[in-house]
Amino acid sequence: MNPLQTNNPPRPAPFSLRLNEQERERLEAAAGGMPLASYIKSVVFADEAPKYRSRRKPPVAEQQLLAEILARLGASRTANNLNQIAKGINQGALFVDETLEADLNQAIIEVAWMRTTLIEALGLKQ
Repeated sequence: MNPLQTNNPPRPAPFSLRLNEQERERLEAAAGGMPLASYIKSVVFADEAPKYRSRRKPPVAEQQLLAEILARLGASRTANNLNQIAKGINQGALFVDETLEADLNQAIIEVAWMRTTLIEALGLKQ
């Protein structure tokens, strides 16, 4: 056996972490005089270290609202109506009669409802 070789298993590749200047300064201040690698290991492997949390599932009420939106999208002809309107505009053949105006108004109402319901379901402010 070569005297420079040992029976120790090979070490894993080093782990790299990129920090901006402020992050590096905060890390060094928190580590005090401790080497950064040792400090990071102590924080990561501490019992109090934050654990990965699974993604939060939406509450049942939100799921019901989102399901209602999907059901409305599936049942409505909004997408088809808007496509036909766009096609007519692109062909220069759009004539707005009472039926088309009613379809447009209905599409506007449905899209506005979907927007409001999605905002509510996602807990966002209007």
